[in-house]
Amino acid sequence: MADDDVAPGRRFDGRVALVTGASRGIGLAIARRVVAEGGRVVITGRDPGTLDEAVAGLGPDRALGVAGKADDAAHRAAAIARAVERFGRLDHLVNNAGINPAYGPLAHVETGVARKILEVNVIAALEWTREAVAAAGSTPAGLRSVVNMASLAGTTSASNIGFYGVSKAALINLTVQLADELAPATRVNALAPAVVRTRLARALYEGREEEAARAYPLRRLGEPDDVAGPAAFLLSDDAAWVTGQTLLVDGGASVRAAW
Repeated sequence: MADDDVAPGRRFDGRVALVTGASRGIGLAIARRVVAEGGRVVITGRDPGTLDEAVAGLGPDRALGVAGKADDAAHRAAAIARAVERFGRLDHLVNNAGINPAYGPLAHVETGVARKILEVNVIAALEWTREAVAAAGSTPAGLRSVVNMASLAGTTSASNIGFYGVSKAALINLTVQLADELAPATRVNALAPAVVRTRLARALYEGREEEAARAYPLRRLGEPDDVAGPAAFLLSDDAAWVTGQTLLVDGGASVRAAW
């Protein structure tokens, strides 16, 4: 079977993906999906112990963990270099790492905190992408696709997480810019989930999950696997003619008028 001829359900045979912020939650769910469909993954995260557990669950023969912070240049260089050294190629990148250390109205967000949110959620995504494209240039197919993890908060106002939304709006526009500049070699798309049951989003639903779920026509909050499937689609050749798009993964929340 040729490199571009992939059996059904095995879209990532022979492919390698790097997923940032993947020791748990959405990132880990995406890594699991890639491995389940025949791929190998390099995952990153800040906590070495949690990362080791994730690698053990994925299978040490299929996964490699590199601990560090997404906005640290040395960490980025090490993760990308180890991906190419260990697996010989780098086909896909998922910019999933993100932070939201500020909760409350914009008037109360400290300037230093706002800068840090932009550094991790936007600038780091740009740098991961640039460096992955450069490193993959000497590998068999180069970097085929990128998926950026945006948020529904980047498309509208969002109570108490406003600057997080600002950063995700910037990431959505970054996706469009990179899609234009990196075509035709590399496709770049984004996902914009609503509230997913992860540690990062706990403040938005903890203690009132049933109430929070009523805002969604599908009557439940998202699970990490609800995002992993669309991510796998956008990464794969099934989306070979899709670039510069942001797919809402929101349980139908966006179809309801605010009034």
